[in-house]
Amino acid sequence: MGLPKNLPLILSSTLLLLLSLLPTTTSKTPEYFNETFGPFYTDDYNTFTMINEASISGGALQITPDTINSNFNLANRSGRVMYSKSFLLWKGDKNSTSPQTLASFSTSFLVNIFRPNNFTSGEGLAFLIAPNLTMPSSSQGQWLGLTNLTTDGNPLNQFIAIELDTFQESFDPNNNHIGLNINSVKSNITYNLSSIDIELAPIDPKNYTIWVDYNGSSTLLNVYIALEGKPKPISPVIQKNINLKEIIAPESYFGFSASTGNTSELNCVLMWNLTVETLPMDKDPSRVVLLLAIGIPILTLVIVGCLVGYYLYKKRIEGDASILGTLKSLPGTPREFLFKDLKRATNNFDERNKLGQGGFGVVYKGFLAKENIEVAVKKFSRENIKGRDDFLAELIIINRLRHRHLVRLVGWCHKNGMLLLVYDYMPNGSLDKYLFGEPESEKSLSWVRRYNIISGVASALHYLHDEYDQKVVHRDLKASNIMLDSDYNARLGDFGLARALDNEKTSYAELEGVAGTMGYIAPECFHTGKATCESDVYGFGAVVLEVVCGQHPRVNIEGFHFLVDWVWRLYREGRILEAVDERLKEDYVAEDVERLLKLGMACSHPTPSERPKTQAIVQIISRSVPPPWVPPIKPSFVWPTMGPVGDDDSSVATGDTMQITSSYYGSGWTPRDNSEERNLF
Repeated sequence: MGLPKNLPLILSSTLLLLLSLLPTTTSKTPEYFNETFGPFYTDDYNTFTMINEASISGGALQITPDTINSNFNLANRSGRVMYSKSFLLWKGDKNSTSPQTLASFSTSFLVNIFRPNNFTSGEGLAFLIAPNLTMPSSSQGQWLGLTNLTTDGNPLNQFIAIELDTFQESFDPNNNHIGLNINSVKSNITYNLSSIDIELAPIDPKNYTIWVDYNGSSTLLNVYIALEGKPKPISPVIQKNINLKEIIAPESYFGFSASTGNTSELNCVLMWNLTVETLPMDKDPSRVVLLLAIGIPILTLVIVGCLVGYYLYKKRIEGDASILGTLKSLPGTPREFLFKDLKRATNNFDERNKLGQGGFGVVYKGFLAKENIEVAVKKFSRENIKGRDDFLAELIIINRLRHRHLVRLVGWCHKNGMLLLVYDYMPNGSLDKYLFGEPESEKSLSWVRRYNIISGVASALHYLHDEYDQKVVHRDLKASNIMLDSDYNARLGDFGLARALDNEKTSYAELEGVAGTMGYIAPECFHTGKATCESDVYGFGAVVLEVVCGQHPRVNIEGFHFLVDWVWRLYREGRILEAVDERLKEDYVAEDVERLLKLGMACSHPTPSERPKTQAIVQIISRSVPPPWVPPIKPSFVWPTMGPVGDDDSSVATGDTMQITSSYYGSGWTPRDNSEERNLF
């Protein structure tokens, strides 16, 4: 195998590192992190530890379960989400009279506590400093996931918490307060938030920012709260001198804990940042002896590590060579681009050329001077094995797809682990820009163009499901993935989630969770964890309704949270034309509007087997067959459904993991505007 040429440099650097461990005075420096849990957030590096029924989904840390399944009981649940790394918060012998060293810390987080269906809320959410990454059993209800009947009040708990209490127990002052808890759910200090016009779990949901600051020198703890977007208040709601060495373990963890009781709520953390002071190293002469004792073993380990690292590096190079061979051997694969050409075309991937981004990569506009053409370059964001698998899965599927309503793959590039795909550039961008974007863009989307766009998407979907030599399930049909060429013809793009099906076997490494975008995902997917041709049709139905109505699939209209429910009500009352986008005024064909809205409702049928096939969809849009019959009252979704879901040859299209989120039915918090984070290709 041979040794790395720079091994002497590595060894000399290691010796210098060991010498640097000699006693010295080290100043206090902070450790920090800042996380916003947007719709595309993935915890690839296990930054957080989920305990019990907690999860990361729907753009938030879900401390207690968040589900759309009406048969799933949200009551009497508890969970924790903890930052996986511990911090040294104090040093020395806490029983000694000598001065102690306490770390300062500062944190802020954005929370949303929502009561489903306007029921009474309960029980609460807490910011927590705990000695380990476990939680007590039977900690639901009044125990807030912090303690239970036997452990409450025990000093061995070694925790401190800031509780946001939304349910009044016998020991609580009310059902809307913030409290300081030490080893117990019975607060040492409480503050009535109603006195400053803050309601933690209002019927009309709101987000609140909480700040917790601790000064290790003065041992002063301050807690502040304000409505999202408001500045940090001058005065804290809680202020207390606390010597943490008397309460918590020296090595402790930060995180959140929550519970529900007989009444339930959704406990969401949308953003969290934390800064913790690093305590200085001790001046201890014995460290010299310790250094000599461990220096040689460490040096040996470093040498072994270098050899292992070199071996892994060689394996990576071999793996990249294998990927390159796979790319070049694919039948009909488009041309290979030089990385330097794509770098030059995108002006070194300049942010000003950024068209958008999704869960798998960032898309840039580029200009190939030699060919005098504009292109879109998708640069994959994951440079690990999983990212390369995503890249290959996308390329394998689309390298032979040829349809006038699909975004055409022009070529690819793979260099030094960097993965890129090159597509035709769509000068008019994505459909959502015209439906929900700039006012001047709305004028370009006439009724004729809208109808043609729907027709084009239907044609592309029919090709993927029934005309291509394999069934391809797109899995992420939505307006931001529908591109418009110079003549406003629809081009379906973003095959980052698409999967080819062949005799019920997938040709990719399974993704975790339910893939897709909330509002477009069929209800059965949250129970099966599987995408099918029928679930694609459901997503198409959502697109049809938003194109005709000019509204997002998730809305707040006349008490309805979903566009399809509102349209169905208008249909039942004989007022279906009232659903038409008001920006069209009277410039539409009433018969075609009714045709498309009925088709959209039929595609949105809760039962998969009742949804039309793509061939029928194309015939309906082409006006060769009449619109589908739609029942006046929307059928209820019942699980399990009766009969098979999908054709025998189009069953599984994702992994077995079931990830259920409240975003499907509107959990009460509104995600940040992600218009700049579109899955464009």
